[in-house]
Amino acid sequence: MSVEPYREITFDKEGDGPAGQPAALAALARQGLTDLVVFAHGWNSSPAGATRLCSDFFEPFPGLLAPGVEAGYAGVIWPSMMFTGEPVPDYRALVTVLPEKEPVLDRLTELLATAPADEAAFAEFGALLRELTDVAVDGDGRAAAAGPREPVPAFLVADPLEVCALFTEALEADAGTAADAGPAEGFGAAEGFGAAEGFRVGLGRYWKGAREVLRQATYYVMKKRAGRVGESGLGPLLGEVARAAPRVRVHLVGHSMGARLVAYALKGLPSGARPVASVTLLQGAFSHYAFAARLPHDPGRAGALRDLQNRVRGPVVACYSRHDTALGVFYPLASRLAGDSASLTRAAGLLGSDDPRWAAIGHDGVQAVPGTVVRPLAAVLRDGVPASGCVSVDMADVVRSHSDICRAELARVVVSAARTGR
Repeated sequence: MSVEPYREITFDKEGDGPAGQPAALAALARQGLTDLVVFAHGWNSSPAGATRLCSDFFEPFPGLLAPGVEAGYAGVIWPSMMFTGEPVPDYRALVTVLPEKEPVLDRLTELLATAPADEAAFAEFGALLRELTDVAVDGDGRAAAAGPREPVPAFLVADPLEVCALFTEALEADAGTAADAGPAEGFGAAEGFGAAEGFRVGLGRYWKGAREVLRQATYYVMKKRAGRVGESGLGPLLGEVARAAPRVRVHLVGHSMGARLVAYALKGLPSGARPVASVTLLQGAFSHYAFAARLPHDPGRAGALRDLQNRVRGPVVACYSRHDTALGVFYPLASRLAGDSASLTRAAGLLGSDDPRWAAIGHDGVQAVPGTVVRPLAAVLRDGVPASGCVSVDMADVVRSHSDICRAELARVVVSAARTGR
């Protein structure tokens, strides 16, 4: 590990940690620390990989701190998988984080490897995805899971072949090959899914899209898990640390799904507890409207984390980059597909940020929160991060991809938000 003192905070998929973990972290906080920096990784295939990322990310911090600042460091290690530019997650990584689904994953991997060009195989693929994500359907093909839950993405219950064709078109458009390969026939009608049958010719091509569909299905699983771990695990843990070491200032940092995790930790803080002095979200994989009191397209609704920035004593900083294809292309596509399948349109119309309803906070920063400050990286490095409120920092000058976060410039943003820099 590149820094000391360092501790790891571990949670299972329900947000439960080992016995004694709160006491151990509180003991660390009482060791003369003024500040505790807590980093949550995004999708990782193993705890060892997450630890290496924590070490690489924290490495610049000691050289950036002001005299008198005594900082400690903690890495949140949670069962996740890596969110990379690869078109499908590594099979072994999936088994690592979803061991109970190994038979399902085994058959999904076989279908992707053999790419059978028949509709029955795509139907089986769709059924396996629903089993993977614990989505049940009734006799009419509608989601039939019981109890309170987030909306089930339509791509999990719509015609699997049509969904795979849509994602194939999106992949080809993003790669700039759509003109050569031609559009996916049948996806031009405004009615969306089920508009035509002509696209069913040459079915083998659509297994390329199926790989992305699998990745998005696992994204759906990890999205729910990150929020649960943050709200049920990290938030209450920080409350215990605050009771044991009330003077220590906690600074939360999260990457990708880890940004969602630390943001949801604010929701899980005990009533009256305010240990968090700053939050920095690095390429956050959740809605840019999360903190909004009213959604621009639906004023009667609020973001999932409405006004929770007020539980932070300092700023909530969202670092974003237009070069992040994972968030700029496929996050809004998957988010759009969480809606009613009858309204889905041509994939090309869903790419990028043409419809702001579906954008990620790591793509264009905090949106629909009055008073949010927007700054380019150069201005933040020169003048510092504002002392409070929501702040969006354009990191496009240095962040060139979704996982491009182990940079001194990002460490300087975190330190500035924490008010611990030289």
